[in-house]
Amino acid sequence: MATPKIVLFYAFAPLADPEAIRLWQRDLGEALGLRGRILISKDGVNGTLGGDLPVLKKWLRSFRSYAPFANTDIKWSEGTGVDADGRSLDFPKLSVKVRDEIVSFGAPGELRVDEHGVVGGGTRLTPDALHELVEERGDEVVFFDGRNSLEAQIGRFRGAVVPDTETTRDFVQLLDSGIYDDLKGKPVVTYCTGGIRCEVLSSLMTARGFGEVYQLEGGIVRYGEQYGDDGLWDGSLYVFDKRGSIDFSDHAAVIGECVGCGAATNRTANCPDLSCRVQSVVCADCDSVACETHAA
Repeated sequence: MATPKIVLFYAFAPLADPEAIRLWQRDLGEALGLRGRILISKDGVNGTLGGDLPVLKKWLRSFRSYAPFANTDIKWSEGTGVDADGRSLDFPKLSVKVRDEIVSFGAPGELRVDEHGVVGGGTRLTPDALHELVEERGDEVVFFDGRNSLEAQIGRFRGAVVPDTETTRDFVQLLDSGIYDDLKGKPVVTYCTGGIRCEVLSSLMTARGFGEVYQLEGGIVRYGEQYGDDGLWDGSLYVFDKRGSIDFSDHAAVIGECVGCGAATNRTANCPDLSCRVQSVVCADCDSVACETHAA
């Protein structure tokens, strides 16, 4: 009986030959029948893969056999299923590419990476340490969402600052604009899905004079595994595959609002206008409504 799983992973490490890593991961993934996306750069690897559990375990043994990836934190979640050939239903294909950045902030020249990871990033906080910080500092603590604003519409940390971003590249411009300079004297906790975006974001903020910057280690995924919906998190977690979102418990709050009717929903969908690439929070009943851009 198949056990469909999805893994989310990243590792920051200097890679002398990203193209060789690409060929290795492409050939390995194709041989195992995996689907998903892997990005590789001179600074490391970032990916998510889907498949049957035994097959993913074979991939993981090979992946961790390469020294720079040996200690990579692998985050596991349930997949929706596999086809008759054992291939994940959550991804259309396997894509393995080399890019300038493994997460696209549009600032490859700013990122510094050594054998220990990102240089100059925020102080790491485990979920327990995060709670301790909030207990000690109270409302002084600022949660700073490191994801695209759409993701935050269906789930976020309570009271979080959610920058008006469509893509990750928008963060550098917003930080440079000075709009968040009032936070430079406060404890700022950056967070994102699995931890990779806030690794980079926290280093960008530190370089711009934010004096007390933290990053949630393991991201929302690790926090949700530990505290579910009984902590500081509200709503559903947006994911970049056919699942759309995941919940951490059977009592997850539904905080998203449908752009069509205003009903509570955690569902997102692409604009029905094929010329539009905008995605919105929309309930199943309003699936055919135009996105906010076209509704104006």
